[in-house]
This record gives sequence, C-alpha cells and structure tokens, in this order.
Amino acid sequence: MTITNVDAGLWLRRFHPAAQAPVRLVCFPHAGGSASFYFPVSKALTPGLDVIALQYPGRQDRRLEPVVEDIGELARQVAGHLLPLADRPLAFFGHSMGATVAFEVTRLLEREGVAPLALFASGRRAPSAVREEAMHTATDDEFIAELERLSGTDARMLGDAEVVRMILPSLRGDYAAIETYRCEPGAQVGCPIDVFIGDADPHVTPDEAAPWHSHTSGPCGVEVFSGGHFYLNDHAKAITDRVAQRVAALRA
Repeated sequence: MTITNVDAGLWLRRFHPAAQAPVRLVCFPHAGGSASFYFPVSKALTPGLDVIALQYPGRQDRRLEPVVEDIGELARQVAGHLLPLADRPLAFFGHSMGATVAFEVTRLLEREGVAPLALFASGRRAPSAVREEAMHTATDDEFIAELERLSGTDARMLGDAEVVRMILPSLRGDYAAIETYRCEPGAQVGCPIDVFIGDADPHVTPDEAAPWHSHTSGPCGVEVFSGGHFYLNDHAKAITDRVAQRVAALRA
C-alpha cells in the first residue's frame, strides 16, 4: 500500500478523546461533509468507544488543499493513516460517499492483516449497485437545488454567497469521485456489514441496498428508518445505540 506523507493530525479528529476505550470507531463523512458532522456521534458514544472523525482535504480548515476526486486514491490515503491505530480493534461508520470509502479502506486494511470488527454503511447503495449520474458537471444553481432536496445543509447557509463559494468546490470534487467510482468485480470484505437507509432517500432504495450482502463473507443486514438521505439526523440515538450494541456483541 502506498502511504501518502501527510500529517495524520490533518486527517483524524478526536472531539472527545477516550484513550482507554477498547475499540476505535472511525467515521467517514458524506460528499461535501466534514469531520464536525460526527461531533454528536462522538459525544454520544464516548467513552465507550474512541470515536475518530475523518477530515478529507478540500473543506473547512483543509479547504485550500485539492479535493481527492478518486475514491480509490482517497481510500489509500485514509488507510495509511489508520494503520498505526490498529493496536486496538477498529470499526467503521460511513454515511453516503463515506460508506463507499469505508468499504474500500476495509479492503485495503484486510490485505495488510488488519480486520475491522464491523462496517456500518449508512445512506448508500451497495458498491455494485451503479447509477449513471453526473451531478459533478451540474451548474452551481443545480448543486444548490440538490442540497436543498437532500436537506443536508442548513437552508440559511445556502443563501450566503460566500458560504456557497466555500462548499461548492469540495462538493463538486466529492460528487466526481463517487459518481465515477466503479467497484472491482467480486469485491468483498470479511467483516460484518450493517446497512442503514432512509425509506424516502432519493439516492438509495432497499433494492439497491440489499446487494451489500454480496460484498462480505460475513453477515449483513439492512435496516430501514423513516426519512430521507439524512434520516440519521432524526434517528441519532437509535443509530448510536445500534452501533454501540453491535460493537459490544462482536467484541464478546
């Protein structure tokens, strides 16, 4: 594996350090998302888990860095920074694009002999469930309309031209990465996969989530919640409870 020489402090954020926690939960943001999205998750699960949120290039304090517009390359860079954390068990939670990145990182780490306890894939189609999409080529107005449709960004922020100029480059780069991603045929991981989706999510249907089972040699289950693409904002406690319970069961 090629490890990019970038300061791990730029990539890994701990909002509530839990040095004694038995398992590290690494959280992967959605397209255009940042590590701060997982602050509530960290607060809810600490100190039982050592929660680490990833900060991809091209957003917030890394906004001057180029966005990584290739899922495979992003996964390689992330995996390089996670290898030193494998002194204790790892579990991954990824939402939307983050679920796909987490899947590819899991594949890379398993090749290095590091087997995560579990992968929680939220709000994302199975890697082999492909839609032909080209939102990354859309106009700025079309992008803003997409954000409003997904309800993932505060509408007040979208009325601020300066904020929009800041977030659109990372969004466009992330959409380019996820829309051009194609899973390697037969790609699998060995860890269990727990899939969570919203019943009104325009980006994933139950039929598109079901094939996640073909991407693991372990168990896989799909749970459907009420809500759209960011259903997890309305079901935060239920999601964090399930993650904590699942990790505890797997450790046992």
